[in-house]
Amino acid sequence: MRRSIARSVNRRFETKMDTVKLQLRSNRPVFRSSYSKQSNPRSRILLYTSISIAIILFCYILFFPNKTRLHTKYRVVIDGGSTGTRVHVFKYEVRSGNLVLDFTEKGLVSMKVNPGLSAYAEKPEMAGAAVAELVEFAKKNVPREDRGEAEIRLMATAGMRLLKKEDQEKILDVCRRVLRGSGFSFHDDWATVISGSDEGLYAWVVANYALGTLGGDPAKTTGIIELGGASAQVTFFSNEPIPPEYSRKVKFGNFTYILYSYSFLQFGQNVARELLNESLVSRGQEMGIESLQHVKPIDPCTPRGYLHDNGTWKLSPNGNFSECRSASLKLLQRGKDSCSYQNCFIGSTFLPKLQGNFLATENFFYTLKFFDLAPRAFLSDLLVAGQQFCEEDWSKLKKKYQSLEEEDLRRYCFSSAYIVALLHDSLGFALDDERVGYANQVQNIPLDWALGAFILQSTAKLDLQPFDWIPFVLSGNSSALLLIFGILLVWIAAWFLSKWRNPQLKTIYDLEKGKYIVTRVNRYS
Repeated sequence: MRRSIARSVNRRFETKMDTVKLQLRSNRPVFRSSYSKQSNPRSRILLYTSISIAIILFCYILFFPNKTRLHTKYRVVIDGGSTGTRVHVFKYEVRSGNLVLDFTEKGLVSMKVNPGLSAYAEKPEMAGAAVAELVEFAKKNVPREDRGEAEIRLMATAGMRLLKKEDQEKILDVCRRVLRGSGFSFHDDWATVISGSDEGLYAWVVANYALGTLGGDPAKTTGIIELGGASAQVTFFSNEPIPPEYSRKVKFGNFTYILYSYSFLQFGQNVARELLNESLVSRGQEMGIESLQHVKPIDPCTPRGYLHDNGTWKLSPNGNFSECRSASLKLLQRGKDSCSYQNCFIGSTFLPKLQGNFLATENFFYTLKFFDLAPRAFLSDLLVAGQQFCEEDWSKLKKKYQSLEEEDLRRYCFSSAYIVALLHDSLGFALDDERVGYANQVQNIPLDWALGAFILQSTAKLDLQPFDWIPFVLSGNSSALLLIFGILLVWIAAWFLSKWRNPQLKTIYDLEKGKYIVTRVNRYS
């Protein structure tokens, strides 16, 4: 009986065990440890940040289109010329790493005072008052909050170059004291006497900037010939070998230009006229000594009838264009016998063969304008007009040009003859040469060397500065905002798409296999 009961219990226990085994096997993977695959916390932070930036950019573009004000910059250049001192106040912007210049009245204002700084050689302190007047003009055109950043520079030219070194420094020291207290950004070495080749180089830069050839093929650039009051500058690109003392290198854009640049000191219109007068008086004195002072020196560069008195010797005005031209050429060729180069068109100075087109500026332009000649007029036209003027009686000329001062009117006989002697007889331009144009501005841009100095100095400073991407991005005129906004939207969309396409996975422990396995879970369950 006991054995029967034991067998019955054993059978029931075995049946229960078999049932448990079947239940365990029928439920196959059993969870021991499970978790959902979580995203990297850093990715979530990056996602939320991107969404926030995208929303901010969208609101900015929507509610503040083109409202961001670009930081306007200012720069002041004082041109210490031979006949006057002029201040230029430049207003410009930097966009996308490039200068945005405006040489109209909105971006450039100027003021001139007379005489030039060189006139204060005997009384240097008076130069300070002239510069102070120009500084006050600059202050009126530069907002107070921008003055500390705006650079001010003084660059003196040929008039100061004619002075002794110690006289130059006395005048410059007075000017520096004024500029230090101006409120603008200034260093003492920013007040200097620039070389003639610098002056020519700056004039070449602004001319080619205005013509649209700066930053392009050097062979397509235009040369510049300046006729100032105390000096004349010749600057142009040449593919001939140039001695180092006549060669200048300038880099702009992707091009480096090797230029011939030289300043012919004392061959400016006013100083050349004074030298010619001295030579006429000197020759008259010699003739007077030989003839017991019964012969008056002849002045072929002044119309007949003009009462000309030079010291104790009266010059007899003759009004002869050909003789004036001949006397001018003799002055230009002075010292040619000592030329040590193959080409010396003016004096003993090296000058390569002229290449390309040229612009003749300053007193070239003013003289042709006086004679009512076109900017592309031939030298032969000037020759005819100059002959008629020189040989006319002075009384008739005064009546015809009543608005001009006598000294200003008288000079046009000399200037017309001197220009023909310089361009045709010395530099070799034909009387009907079409390569030469006469201008004082191009496309409303003044052909003033100070503008060229501003362009080069500003671009050089810009090249030294690291690219400031924040103003570039926030610029209302830039497409950077839209670009960044678009990139963020694409990135966010890609992130959500990847999450949607990737399956939801779980890791579980399979008791039957005795290991962890990864299984797919329905996304929507």
